[in-house]
Amino acid sequence: MRFTKMQGLGNDYLYVFGEVPANIESLCKKLSDRHFGAGADGMIYITPSENADFGMRIFNADGSEAKMCGNGIRCVGKYLYDKGYTDKTELKIETLSGPRALTLDIENGKAVGACVDMGKAAVEGETPLTVRGKELKLTLVNVGNPHAVCFPEDEDILPETYGESIEKNKAFPGGVNVEFVRVTGKNRLRMRVWERGSGITMACGTGACASCAAAVSKGLCAASEPIAVQLDGGELEITVSEDGRVLMRGPAETVYEGECAEC
Repeated sequence: MRFTKMQGLGNDYLYVFGEVPANIESLCKKLSDRHFGAGADGMIYITPSENADFGMRIFNADGSEAKMCGNGIRCVGKYLYDKGYTDKTELKIETLSGPRALTLDIENGKAVGACVDMGKAAVEGETPLTVRGKELKLTLVNVGNPHAVCFPEDEDILPETYGESIEKNKAFPGGVNVEFVRVTGKNRLRMRVWERGSGITMACGTGACASCAAAVSKGLCAASEPIAVQLDGGELEITVSEDGRVLMRGPAETVYEGECAEC
């Protein structure tokens, strides 16, 4: 099995063109392991689609399937363009969260990033949650997958210490992605993330979108203006319109080509 390791701001996946195999859960766990495998936040399969230009299916490092991945979809666009599966720079990709449109940024004949229409973010309100003896205020946002956004006042509230406890809290029966966000300037956010099924990652595109939607709803950032979101792996540009539609712009890079002889 041939795969391509790609990353968007350090959020890395192994990309394969073709149908998802029956042993995807064990395969994903094996290859995602950073000590005994290729090392990744998961695997993304790029598939034919009857309803869009192509489809994508996302699997977390623990083998569970995700509905959407913002950093991943930019890399899907780069994969398709750079490998000659398409010469289009505007693509529609089918996901489990519905179709997403992206426009590729091209330099010297290669895709280097993309702007993605992530659809409307649904800010579902704020909920208090007691975690490890502290009461946190979480803003719940759905951007095709569920997020709990925290704007902590205490510096010790970090993904390392609170992420897993929130993800697996009984308040979220299916688990939840968790963002820890601080406002660092006008329309500037610093965000760290605990991803459902993967733990701490260097970046999360849907998490950045959810964080910006939450910040706009709370009056911490302005709508319809670019918001710079600094993640562990770099910066994304997010714009949340008045009606909640979210645009995400960021890079996509190929790391290496690989082959698994025992897959």
